Amino acid sequence: MTITQLQYVLAVAEYKNFTLAAEKCFVTQPTLSMQIQKVEEELNIQIFDRSKKPIQLTEIGHKIVNQAKNIVNEADRMQDIVEQQKGFIGGEFRLGIIPTIMPTLLPMFLNNFIKKYPKVKLIIEELNTNEIIAKLNNGHLDAAIAATPLMEEKIKEIVLYFEPFMAYIPQSHRNYSKEEIEVSDLNIDEILLLQDGHCFRDGILNLCKNVGRNDSNRFQLESGSFETLIKLADEGLGITLLPYLHTLDLKESDKAKLKHFKEPKPAREVSLIYPKTELKIQIIDALRATIAGVIKGAIVFQNVEIINPMAKK
Repeated sequence: MTITQLQYVLAVAEYKNFTLAAEKCFVTQPTLSMQIQKVEEELNIQIFDRSKKPIQLTEIGHKIVNQAKNIVNEADRMQDIVEQQKGFIGGEFRLGIIPTIMPTLLPMFLNNFIKKYPKVKLIIEELNTNEIIAKLNNGHLDAAIAATPLMEEKIKEIVLYFEPFMAYIPQSHRNYSKEEIEVSDLNIDEILLLQDGHCFRDGILNLCKNVGRNDSNRFQLESGSFETLIKLADEGLGITLLPYLHTLDLKESDKAKLKHFKEPKPAREVSLIYPKTELKIQIIDALRATIAGVIKGAIVFQNVEIINPMAKK
């Protein structure tokens, strides 16, 4: 059997449909079906139960697919080793970034990276954390930038930086006059949150889980953007928390409403994450170095005690 045949098997296992798998592999459906049938005949087993809709793996099929993933990854690794030996940094590289990091971090490093490594074709997707994990595990992403720790068995994490949380408090709020605030000053009932699915939202909920509630019958609103949350806070409808890099481009009048936290400061850990197979590691290292070079001038956050709300207790 060939690597190409195993790639066809993996495609059908993922998409559970021969026609769709063929489209993703850029071959005709009959060609893909014939090649998979050859693998089954060679092994004298059935990998797929074609009577089920959608198509399902047989019991032995699950084991074959797991082994096929290892074989395909190792084949890719051979080419990767050759490129590293030659010092070549290039080719297609698929990078995922979570929505609360993409708009601030990407403009900071992208231009530097593509100028320094013109042979790398970056394909960048904005994805939530669950989508990133799924795509890293199924081979549809080479790396990603996300809030960590994730504690995923098959994924490695390299910490890029710690990004402090800032409180955005309008003048009408009782805590506006404070120079710095504490986590105990927060009331989850008055914090305007991002929509469910954002890890920054999860971090805030974890941060506030031990502080009190006022149990008032206030409205409940969740938005997909920090800009909306800021405007609602300005209308006196609550306060919000922002990642530090997002505050750098605010108007000076809005920056006056930002409050630092006293130590220990809440902050999120932002990491470059990638499969433990370490494919294209030379590009991952180049990406890490580029981001580290630009971020150290933006976040001065050393020798400070922090709280990472995403850390597992």
